[in-house]
Amino acid sequence: MSTTVKSPRAGSAPASPPEAGARKRRSLLGRNPLGLLFSAPYLVFVLAVFAYPLVFAVYIAFHDYFFTAPGAVVQRPFVGLANFVDAFTDPDVLRSFGNVGIFLVINVPLTVVLSLVLASGLNRVVHLKAFYRVAYYIPYLTASVAVVAVWLFLFNGSGLVNQVLGPLAPSPSWLINSSWAMPSIALFVTWKQMGFYILLYLAALQNVPNELYEAASTDGAGAVRKFFTVTVPGVRPATVLVLLVSTVTGANLFTEPYLLTNGGGPNGSSTSPVLLMYQKGIEQGHPDEASAIGVVLVVVVLIIALLQNRFAGGRD
Repeated sequence: MSTTVKSPRAGSAPASPPEAGARKRRSLLGRNPLGLLFSAPYLVFVLAVFAYPLVFAVYIAFHDYFFTAPGAVVQRPFVGLANFVDAFTDPDVLRSFGNVGIFLVINVPLTVVLSLVLASGLNRVVHLKAFYRVAYYIPYLTASVAVVAVWLFLFNGSGLVNQVLGPLAPSPSWLINSSWAMPSIALFVTWKQMGFYILLYLAALQNVPNELYEAASTDGAGAVRKFFTVTVPGVRPATVLVLLVSTVTGANLFTEPYLLTNGGGPNGSSTSPVLLMYQKGIEQGHPDEASAIGVVLVVVVLIIALLQNRFAGGRD
């Protein structure tokens, strides 16, 4: 009686230990392990500059934390939500969030609309194209301290803007007026940072096919209709990016109110949450309340960013 020995099918034999180890390394490191080596410095930077401070801020927000001398060992007990309650029963904190809300309502739409319109115009320029692009980008590169000096000269009580407006100028003047201080800062930030967003839109416009404009012209569309039916849909991914970046940047507003309104004046009408975090955490010595404000600010910005991504069509 003969017995038939079945040969194993191709590929069904168990892998040898070296092959199994190689497969495991490939699954962990990917097909190109060299890429991890090149990205490692940036990964270390993100962990050290962003991830660790964020985790540490969350820890501080839930503990009775205060600054001590280096090497001192003190008890920092867990206090739960006490820091959040103390922070958000303070009317100054609530007002700072309202101030940054006013800033975002003015700054973000203006940034998107003006950047897209100016980028579309620059994209059609034939002569001196590089000159115009650099001219729009220079304010973004210029140090805020230098630009703020010019802005203070223009918007003070006897400045050029008030001289042009005459009796229509507000009294008291723009940056010392509780109603106009934050809108003035929003306009300043919009002007200063617009060059960066114009470059983003210029890059996106290069990916819009010219055939679409030719087809729209064949159908009798004018310049305005082509802008809304071809340009706006064609740069939608860039619009989502501009929305996200301008929102995150605006929520972290600090330098402009600190310099333009002498630290959030008048009477806190231009104080931002980040500026208030600095005042509470550094000047007043309450880093636990400042961290609580920062944690809530991060959550609010994430919610706004998710809503923008959802309704602006960022998933497509």
